[in-house]
Amino acid sequence: MKFYQKEISLEPYKRGFHLITEQVCNHMTEIKFIQSGMFQVFIKHTSASLTINENADHTVRIDFESHMNTMVPEHAPYYLHTDEGADDMPAHIKASLMGASVQIPICNGKLNLGVWQGIYLCEHRNKACGRQLVLSAFGV
Repeated sequence: MKFYQKEISLEPYKRGFHLITEQVCNHMTEIKFIQSGMFQVFIKHTSASLTINENADHTVRIDFESHMNTMVPEHAPYYLHTDEGADDMPAHIKASLMGASVQIPICNGKLNLGVWQGIYLCEHRNKACGRQLVLSAFGV
């Protein structure tokens, strides 16, 4: 069994949904040494999230942002946690709805994503700092 793990920093992204598949793979080149296994990406933040979805049509990412803003609006009168601005509590709710990690099978030294799938960084804050990810790859 092989196990590789590293923590990486992403540059700050504007609010929205961003493809990071290539960046993540460029940081975890050890995937090529695994014939059969799993790759996990975990985000160490409570106001951003990760998901896997459409990697070809950028309008899907725009629609995700629009829908999440409708589903979890800013300025809801019942929010108590607003010290960091109107996007603070909505960002935490969106992050919990979307999730803090994704797992992808590794087959023959490559991620076994569907042809139209990519890893998204879901940035839910208006002015976010860079984000920290933990990348783990393991298998035989």
